[in-house]
Amino acid sequence: MPWVPHGISNGKLTTGWPKKPDDYFDDFPAAIEVAAPWNLTDDARAAAWQCPTSAIQVTAVGISLDRGRCILCRRCTLIAPGTFTVSHGSDTSRIGRDALIVGDVKEEHEALTMLRDSIAERVRHLGRSVHIRHVDAGSDGSDEWEVQALLNPVYDIHRLGIFITPSPRHADILLVTGIGTEGMREPLVRTRDGMPDPVVVIAVGADAASGGLIGGGYTGGVGIEPVLDVDVWVPGAPATPFSILHGILLALGRVPAGPREEHR
Repeated sequence: MPWVPHGISNGKLTTGWPKKPDDYFDDFPAAIEVAAPWNLTDDARAAAWQCPTSAIQVTAVGISLDRGRCILCRRCTLIAPGTFTVSHGSDTSRIGRDALIVGDVKEEHEALTMLRDSIAERVRHLGRSVHIRHVDAGSDGSDEWEVQALLNPVYDIHRLGIFITPSPRHADILLVTGIGTEGMREPLVRTRDGMPDPVVVIAVGADAASGGLIGGGYTGGVGIEPVLDVDVWVPGAPATPFSILHGILLALGRVPAGPREEHR
């Protein structure tokens, strides 16, 4: 049994998060932050102009960045390092599309509270065994690799009572990747209609949030919001396994709803 000495020498590989802290979760550079939204410099304007997905908006009063469009190329941090920085931590998922916009943006706390309460009410009876139906709605394949990684020994979502099912009839969560191509609109709607209520919809990656870098071409697709009502948004290009897991647990009410700084 060669796996016995191998296991002893390597130790436990499976993360203990969310019950226990994980350095990889906390330290991973998973997002871009607008460090100085008031810093209306020529460099900041140049970064906005060179952003490949138009994720950066510069107005007369400040700068904002849409993480739902950001593909994490980090070009902005090189052009305007005084304005844009890399944000560490995989707790990037948000409830509500507008919550992905950072910088000179005023959050509507009342609206966010209503969204959170709505999701909490829907998942109240799910218990500790949850099944996910994953649908690729026109991805480049990178998001699918990250979703598949949730099943490996490092993340092992089965330890949390979370399972992926091929049947929408048995699913509680609809997890969607891809830009939402024209050909996938009807299958998405049919999948959602085939799921027993209550259902939580999670959009994973910049493609699903906005079309990312490949959306809007001849295949159509600028994200899945025109097709489905989305509850939780997971940014990234692609979103990391930890970020996806954070989004799932956020939908289930098993992690705090706000950024890390708000719930320390």
